[in-house]
Amino acid sequence: MDFMTDRHVQKYTEDGYVVLDGLLTPQECDELRRRMEEIVERMDVPEHCRTTFSTYHDEQLKTQGNADYFITSGDKIRFFFEKGVFDDKGDFIIPRQRSVNKVGHALHAHEPLFKKVTHSPKIQGIAKKLGLVHPVILQSMYIFKQPGIGGEVTPHQDATFLYTEPLGRVMGMWIALEDATVSNGCLWFIPGSHKKSITRRMVRTPKGTFPLTDFVGREQTYDDDKFVAAPVKQGGVVLIHGEVVHRSAENTSEESRHAYTFHIMESQDTHWSPDNWLQPTEELPFPPLYTQ
Repeated sequence: MDFMTDRHVQKYTEDGYVVLDGLLTPQECDELRRRMEEIVERMDVPEHCRTTFSTYHDEQLKTQGNADYFITSGDKIRFFFEKGVFDDKGDFIIPRQRSVNKVGHALHAHEPLFKKVTHSPKIQGIAKKLGLVHPVILQSMYIFKQPGIGGEVTPHQDATFLYTEPLGRVMGMWIALEDATVSNGCLWFIPGSHKKSITRRMVRTPKGTFPLTDFVGREQTYDDDKFVAAPVKQGGVVLIHGEVVHRSAENTSEESRHAYTFHIMESQDTHWSPDNWLQPTEELPFPPLYTQ
């Protein structure tokens, strides 16, 4: 029996997202979490690169160093922090394991455990079930959603940041390494919103200008009542259509909400925009999802 059923495909097609339980075992989730603890414990982040990650445009990439650090992270493993975790001297005021918002954007290329999960038979089976012919991996992230300070992710569509022509070629795979609940900041979706395209894009600005990225168009205003919570048990995966509107609230609970997420793109007959912040590099072209 396929891990992803025809009913799952129907829900993904109609709603723009679907939750699949049991992608990973609890032991596999714990193994990924332990590996990330090791990575964070050994991180050596230059002072000017102590970047706070936010989906609010006016709070992002305020300095040239921070902007460079972000926009060149597509083929590297880099660290992005929660608000208020450094003092005026740039030193941690809380334990470093509790300071990180996310780690990105090439865990799938440089970390064997994360690479194994990304290319797992179940993941490849999902892509094949959805009819993807030549899917490639665009980026990957480890998201912490720290207890008490895990920041809000405002309503958005992934295609705003990962734009293709035609649209509809990008999908996120969001794997819960801990239970994701309403109280600790699970994802929320507007079902069916992927059918309405996008109204803004994040684009690179002309070479030699600052800031390095800007937004074209405006985000829509969304009715809070239309959002539906999508709690996920540890080891489950949420498939996220590139145009579906989703968000997550701040984590004010005492429980973290670790997740590993990555995006794939059907590359056949697809144009990846050169205006996207994320670009393949000579060191790391977008790798194919399917392995021999």
